[in-house]
Amino acid sequence: MPDDGSPPPQRRNRRKDARPAEVIEAARDLFISRGFAATKLEDVARRAGVSVGLPYLYFENKVGLFKAVVEHSILPQFRLGEEMLDGFDGPTEDLLRTMAHKYWELEQSPLGGLPKLVIAEAGNFPDLARFYIDHVVVRGRALFTRVLQRGIDRGEFRPFDAPTMARVVAAPLTMLSVWHHSLAPFEPEPRPTAHSYLDAYLDLVLHGLRANPGNPRHD
Repeated sequence: MPDDGSPPPQRRNRRKDARPAEVIEAARDLFISRGFAATKLEDVARRAGVSVGLPYLYFENKVGLFKAVVEHSILPQFRLGEEMLDGFDGPTEDLLRTMAHKYWELEQSPLGGLPKLVIAEAGNFPDLARFYIDHVVVRGRALFTRVLQRGIDRGEFRPFDAPTMARVVAAPLTMLSVWHHSLAPFEPEPRPTAHSYLDAYLDLVLHGLRANPGNPRHD
């Protein structure tokens, strides 16, 4: 996809109610590819194929547009994860494995660069960072906490402080995202694959969480 702010093809004759979603999509792509500070609302408008002033009709400013990106792109993913947890009947190990691999699937989507973006811009845009913490990080930790507490309650995991452990379990996945969108392309060959990373991560984490670590499950 070109990064010159030009509109992609076939952006004509859109319905009026589709325009906010197209602006949000364009903003997401430009924020991730250029950075938050370097992206102007005028660039977003050109990428979306709308008039330069139209984003200001829907969003107060650039921070407001970033919040809309999070609300429309990331928060639905949390709802899906919470629904999956509510309806999951199998072992908690399987649930944690599924969550880790779903996280990587999300990393392959256009949303994948958002954690790196926020970390890079946090010092200069504290309101953006606080919003991301409140709406993404806290909710993600809560989801991991519920999964871990489920394992404890079912006797599958040993007793521990689930909220604190949730931070520890989530951190390597965040690092995988940041690495993938920053230094990974410059890593010398042979490069480890994301799947080998996830396999090693799950092996280490699950061995540490199990109530009976000497009797691992064999899938």
